[in-house]
Amino acid sequence: MLLFLQILFGVLAAGTGIGLIVDIGKNRMDELKNATGKQWASGFAVGIIANFLDTLGCGSYAPSTFMYKLFNQIDDINIPGTLNVGDTFPVIFEAFIFTASVDVDPMFLLIMYVCAAVGSFGFATIVTKWPRNKIRWALGVIMIPLAIIMLCKNTGWGPFGIVGTATTLTGWQLIVAAGLNILWGALMDIGFGLYAPCMATCLLLGVDATAAFPVFMGSCACLMPACSIEFIKTKRYDVPHTVGNAIGGCIGVFIAWKLVTSLPMFWLINLVCVVLLWTSYTLISAAVKDKKAGVA
Repeated sequence: MLLFLQILFGVLAAGTGIGLIVDIGKNRMDELKNATGKQWASGFAVGIIANFLDTLGCGSYAPSTFMYKLFNQIDDINIPGTLNVGDTFPVIFEAFIFTASVDVDPMFLLIMYVCAAVGSFGFATIVTKWPRNKIRWALGVIMIPLAIIMLCKNTGWGPFGIVGTATTLTGWQLIVAAGLNILWGALMDIGFGLYAPCMATCLLLGVDATAAFPVFMGSCACLMPACSIEFIKTKRYDVPHTVGNAIGGCIGVFIAWKLVTSLPMFWLINLVCVVLLWTSYTLISAAVKDKKAGVA
């Protein structure tokens, strides 16, 4: 089963890569040849930094967008496509190395991946009608007590028990995890990251902190290629930044992987709690900002 997952990731990466190479070769070689050093530097820098943070569970979209706006080397309209296509390869790389290096039940991983894909592809037309700011508030508020509970479990304080060490889930816990991963996959269609809520789900159901990483990384790796192909078809991506982001991102993933797998579990779980609180802050801040701007 693990070999099957590895092959699946390889197929997804190859399919996206072929689509990107064919489009650049046929339609966009001039953009590649005429790219400036600043554009390449911007793409590499964003790829390394954002995907380093992504591998730690922080997500890459927000820091990438911030840096691209800061460097001012890419048209705003191309930022979503550049991030999606460019980050597809680092995310698949994340999933590949973590499934190979972290001891997790492959069947549990496959179930979670399938559920995320079902959520994303099966419920796209439904979740796109949901009020974005209400979802932001709900997820943002929920993540605060989740982080506090995890911190209490990690430090042995309070009535919440100890941190789990499971590498798989069964029974009602698996049903809950699978059902929620369908929801997290669906919310990806309207711009809500899967990493933090999926991570929290796994930890609170007793999954070991390190074992949670291949779960949420692989879930996203199974979703992003389809979106990437759509951006490639519509030419909504910046060529040098996408290529630079993809290459630099894989470097950032490798560096962060070495850090994550060498961190003591106590500090890794504390890091996860920080990620949950940061994600909560970004969601609530975005909701407040949109409300002030009159966006529902």
